[in-house]
Formats: sequence, C-alpha cells, structure tokens
Amino acid sequence: MADPAQTSQHPFSTLATEGQVHLRILETTDLHMHVFPYDYFADKPMDSAGLARTATLMERARQEAANCLLLDNGDFLQGNPMGDFMAHEKELGPGELHPMIAAMNTLGYDASTLGNHEFNYGIPYLMTTIAGADFPIVSANIVKTEGATPVEDDTLVPPYVILERSLTDGAGEAQTIKIGLIGLAPPQIMMWDHKNVAGQISLRDIVDTARAYVPEIRAQGADIVIALCHTGIGPGTHTEGMENAAVPLAAIEGIDALLTGHTHLLFPSPMFYGLPDIDAQAGLIHGKPAMMPGYWGSHLGVMDLLLEQQDGVWRIRDSETALRPIATRNPDLSLSPTVESAPAVIAATERAHFDTLDYVRRPVGRTETPLHSYFALLTDDPSVQLVANAQIAYTTEMMKGTAHEGLPVLSCTAPFKAGGRNGPDYYTDIPAGDLAIKHVADLYLYSNTVRALRINGDQLKGWLERSAGQFNQIAPGSQDAALLHPVFPAYNFDVIDGVTYQIDISQPARFDHVGTVLDPTASRIVNLQHEGRPVTPEMEFIICTNNYRAYGGGSFPGADGSTVVFEGPDANRDIVVRYILEQGTINPKADNNWSLAPMPGTTVVYHTGPGARTHLSALEGRTVTDLGDNAEGFATLRVTL
Repeated sequence: MADPAQTSQHPFSTLATEGQVHLRILETTDLHMHVFPYDYFADKPMDSAGLARTATLMERARQEAANCLLLDNGDFLQGNPMGDFMAHEKELGPGELHPMIAAMNTLGYDASTLGNHEFNYGIPYLMTTIAGADFPIVSANIVKTEGATPVEDDTLVPPYVILERSLTDGAGEAQTIKIGLIGLAPPQIMMWDHKNVAGQISLRDIVDTARAYVPEIRAQGADIVIALCHTGIGPGTHTEGMENAAVPLAAIEGIDALLTGHTHLLFPSPMFYGLPDIDAQAGLIHGKPAMMPGYWGSHLGVMDLLLEQQDGVWRIRDSETALRPIATRNPDLSLSPTVESAPAVIAATERAHFDTLDYVRRPVGRTETPLHSYFALLTDDPSVQLVANAQIAYTTEMMKGTAHEGLPVLSCTAPFKAGGRNGPDYYTDIPAGDLAIKHVADLYLYSNTVRALRINGDQLKGWLERSAGQFNQIAPGSQDAALLHPVFPAYNFDVIDGVTYQIDISQPARFDHVGTVLDPTASRIVNLQHEGRPVTPEMEFIICTNNYRAYGGGSFPGADGSTVVFEGPDANRDIVVRYILEQGTINPKADNNWSLAPMPGTTVVYHTGPGARTHLSALEGRTVTDLGDNAEGFATLRVTL
C-alpha cells in the first residue's frame, strides 16, 4: 500500500489491465453549509473551509482518473448562518434551489446520505430542500413506518440505490458495473431532534439495518456495495443503538468499502494508529477501504479501488485512500490555501452568500464587556454568562402560571468555541461595542430550541460531575500538568448558572469523556450551593437547556427526556437576540459562580487561542505565565491553582 499522505496521480489507472477497472471514489462529509470560504461569525474570508475550494480538488481528481463517483456523507444542510438564513428568513420561490443543493448539482454529485443535522429545521423543510437534488439521497435506517424487519420498512428516503455505470477497464473496453450505495445515520437523531422528528420517523440500529439490507442489495445485482454511513470510527464491538458504528459495520459480509463522517476527524490518520481491526495508514477497517475527510470541506477524500472480475464477480483487489486538504499550515502556523475557489460553485451560490452577509450584519444592541471564550475551560466566562442571563430571564417568564412557578431557575450552557480539535483560531472574540446577529451566532453556534427540565439536587450534582470530566486528575503539588482531558469536547462542559460550586480536580472523575460511569462514588463537585445554602438531594430546580441535551445528548444525569416540563417554541439563539434587543446595552461580566478548587503549590498548563493574550486581565487574581505557542499554534499558559 502507498503512503496515504502521498497522493498518487494515477494510482491504478496505469496498473489496471484487461478485466480490471480503476474506480475512484470522491467523498465530502459534514459540510455544514460551508459553501463559500467565508467565516460568517467573524465576517471575513477563511482558507480552511468551503465546498467551493473542495470543488477545485474534485476537478483535479477527476482529471486523473477515467472512472469517478462523487459522494456526500451527510450533515450538509445546517451549521453556519447561511443555513439559518435559508431556513428562517428566506422562502424559496418556485423552481429556486437551496444554495447547498445548487452547489452539489453544479458539481455533479452521484449520491448522498442524510446526517443528523439534516433534521435541525424539521422534516418538511428537509424534504422540500432535497427535492431539488439531481442526485439520489439514501438512508436505510430512517423510517416512517416500521415493518417486521428493516427491509419491510417504509423509509423516509430510499434506503439504497444501485448505480449502473459503464467504466473503462485497463484495456480501454467498457465494463458495466453496478455499485450499491446504502445510507445510514445515527439513531440518536430521535433524542437530539426530538421535537422535529417525534411521531414522524424512527431510527433503527445502524449495524442491524445494514445486515438486513446488504443481501437484498446484492440480490438486486450490485457488484460492489459501499456504505455511506454518517457515523464515526468508534468501539469495535457492536452495541444496540451505538452512535459511532463504523468498525462493526465494516465487519458485515457484503460491504466492500465505507465512507464515514459525523465526528469531524480524519481517516486515514495517525489518530487511529494501533486500534484493533484498523489499519490507519492504509485506510482499512476490517481489511476494507474506508475514509473520513474532516469537515466543512476541509479535505477531499480520494479512494482508489482496483476492481477485478473473477468468475464473473467483481471484487476489490487493491485500494489506496488519501485525504487532500484545501489548506496547509505553515511553520509560522498561518494557513495557506492549496487551491482557489471553483467559479461555478461561487456563481451558483453567490446571491445566498450576499443575502447571508446582510442577515448577519444586522445590529441588535451593544455590549460594554468584551465577549470571548479563551478562558471558558479555566474560569467563568462572559460569553457563556450572556447566554445564561438570557436563558434564565426567558425560562422564568415561561414558568409563570405553571405548576413549576417559584422553583429556582437555573441555566445550562457550554462554551461551543473553545479550540480543541477545531484549532487555535476556534474561539469567540467579540470586542466591546455594537452587537450584530453574526455575533450572537458566534456565541451560540447551533439551531437548538429551548427546553426546561425539572430536576432534583442529586441529578444536578450528577450533571455537574459529568461536566467535570473536562479536566484531568491533578495530583496536589504537580508542576505544569495538562489541565484538560485530550478528547473531552468543550460542548459537553456544561456550566450551570444560578448555583455556585467548585470543581476539585485532585479527585478522580465520575464519568469518562462519553458519559460512561467510571466510579459512581467519585466526587469532584464541592461547595454546591443555591443562594448560600447547600444543595441537598431532594431540592428541586428548573434548568433551562436545549433540545439536544434535554433528550439525552451527551448522557447527562437528569437529562434523558423524562424530566422535560417545557418545550419552548424558540431557538436558544433567538432568545439571546431578543434579550439583547430588550436590554439595548448589556454588560455580561462573568459572575464567577464556578471555579476550580484551590490547590496550593500546583501549576497546570492551559492551551488557548493566541488572541487570549489581549485578555489576560480577565484572569485577575491568578498567577499566569505565558509559555509561548505550541506546535499546533495554541498559546500555552502556566496557571497556578
């Protein structure tokens, strides 16, 4: 196998002989409405995202191979302000295409599947949007009416498609090959978008569904079967309803190759080295070619298959998988684009781009306090505080006249932009002054809707213990220990306002990074109080959160759908806009309701964006030493606990 880091210009085209066919599969995944190379939150161009850039890589890849398929793996409809503008502000006229569909039609996609974020705006909007696609969109486990078995289900979109293609073999002869494509999505859609999907669809298990359908796809004449699976590379053992099921899926007989996604990672890549059943250098799972090309169009996945006919049956004899980036990071950590945007994609979506700019630039108020998230995983943070203030005000009003009026109202929110796998530029940084819709969208990235839950003190503490898994366990007296858990996502670091508490990171975590209980007796949350009184297990609270969290997203105690007492008609982001409009001028200084418990003589290393250096005064009271930037471009701070 060739090194996937090295892109061969003609990997199998010149190797294929009579009876052999070189087929190139091109993949995008998790585009999240990033058509233009533009950051609508920062209101400036960006080099690290945009289907318009990926399109140029597609053109080059197609020129290198006689036989190509272009496939998308889902999560294309939501994810930036253009998606919100199209869903909430723009009404498509007769024959008018959604900009993402227009771009994909322009590029000649052969097929796509649905991801979980396709449902964020509701099923009617989804179906109206994808009706304009010139290519099939498939998903086998998203079901309108369940039958006795998966193959008897009435699915929302076709479960699979068989593309019959005339492909040129190594001798220059045409060979008819039938390529089966099955789509699969995370069952957690039923939790994450409960309001939008309840009573309309259900989701079956990914692996069980594929196991049922693959024999049918083969019986219908497919020569090879490729899984378009909007799922990540996770545990190797299948469990019912698992979210990231690519490894057990690859073990199913009859599946020849997998296109994965959902987790926004890269495969093949060193991140997966050493894992069972995975060859992370060659791009194989259970010996079958697989790939995952990042997110937002950051990479084009290129899978080259050498097909060979034996006894009348086409099989994959060899494969090579590579990821081609639209930008590379320089020694000074800046980004350089590897390609320019494809003019055809720009032309197809330019009107929507300029309409989106008008939308995000609308003024809504002013802030006297800079709003940034550089220290959101170290101390209470103004960007989170603003969302908390808005949620508490909204929920308090909504509880009036209900059986829950008078209960303490809390707010749960998380720092969505806090670096991590999204890089050193992925932080909120809004200066004091005018606030526009683009700023609110930057504070609250997702089109979630409001939920209020009624929970007790025991559940509240468990919720916070789950959040406290954000931190490594630090032995007292340690010097320059890494503060943050390396794979714990910032969006699961819930800050709960309305109570005060400390996090004692000298203690072990109760939960791991995905919410599995490690030690039910572990306790990091100390001095948990409401209005100066200790929180007891039987005390009751109303907590404002979002639909994703309320129905089990992230596996938080007290948030499994059973405690929901209010389903708000408003998006969390919209109530923040309304709050700012009502206030006119805001000053959301962090109230420091949470903190890390003191550990005398102990220092930790905290990584953040380089822009944090202009806001170090926000860490007043702490001893902080700037250690420079690390190899990934993050500012490295030594913090005394």
